[in-house]
Amino acid sequence: MSTITRFMETHFRHFNARETLDAAKGWRDLLDRGGKMFLTMAGAMSTAEIGVSLAEMIRKDKVHAISCTAANLEEDLFNLFNHNEYKMVPHYRDLSPEMEKELYDQGFNRVTDTCIPEGVLRQVQRQIAELWKRAADTNSPKFPYEFMYDLLDQPGIQDHFQVPAEHSWVLAAKEKGLTIYSPGFEDSTLGNIFCSEVISGRVKNHGAVRHGTEQMQKLAEWYTAMGKAGTPIGFFQIGGGIAADFPICVVPMLIQDLEHEDTPFWAYFAQIGDSTTSYGSYSGAVPNEKITWGKLDVGTPSFMINSDAAIVAPLIFAYVLGM
Repeated sequence: MSTITRFMETHFRHFNARETLDAAKGWRDLLDRGGKMFLTMAGAMSTAEIGVSLAEMIRKDKVHAISCTAANLEEDLFNLFNHNEYKMVPHYRDLSPEMEKELYDQGFNRVTDTCIPEGVLRQVQRQIAELWKRAADTNSPKFPYEFMYDLLDQPGIQDHFQVPAEHSWVLAAKEKGLTIYSPGFEDSTLGNIFCSEVISGRVKNHGAVRHGTEQMQKLAEWYTAMGKAGTPIGFFQIGGGIAADFPICVVPMLIQDLEHEDTPFWAYFAQIGDSTTSYGSYSGAVPNEKITWGKLDVGTPSFMINSDAAIVAPLIFAYVLGM
């Protein structure tokens, strides 16, 4: 038995620790019976450098599709290209409004303890804008992740890397040919830049980027194909919001709207979040609520971990990897 696995099985006996271990065991069980794992990611996990562990999960075929906020999609590349220019602020809880303004004046945008330089991706911004322009000019729209993959295919792009390539989960996903769903592209730095490129006339229209409903259709086609092949699909959720609620709804959409009543429910569900159980909050909704929406079944293995995903997710990943 490996070090982390042994540690978790020895010490993670109760409360959130027990739930964490059970979720990790459930992930292994799903894969052992030929299942696939769909991972969703909200929050600032790419800025938290989740790629160090998530990229290995992707490379080792433990994750098979991803839905994330467009911010997480782009921030993995921001870290890849600009990590050395980031500024750490360990005392972030003690910052006054004046200290925050000082960071702003220095050209930094703060995400908890990490300040991202305002000019992130400037080395390659012209290249990705050219990709958008080409897509609009040729009426060849693409999903946001496809532009990222095209960017990573640019000659000499690796010369701009400031962290090891193996620490980028987007690069790992590209190499494995994974689909990355990113609903709400406009709610991101690159989404804002794309809009500015259209307004300025440098990109002739908004049609260069494919819409969210097209992403839902692509997911529905993949989920249906997996179902027909008898492949159970698990759902591992980091945080909540659109990154999770968008893809998990593919099951009730198939069953209720398309009337594909033989569609299987998600075969596993786990969530890491720091939201307490609450009224009206998606992040704070317990897994059982999803049964009433036609997303999970009564017997679906379900786990709710109330903790910091930056701590818990790498532990679960390590357990699944057998580390």
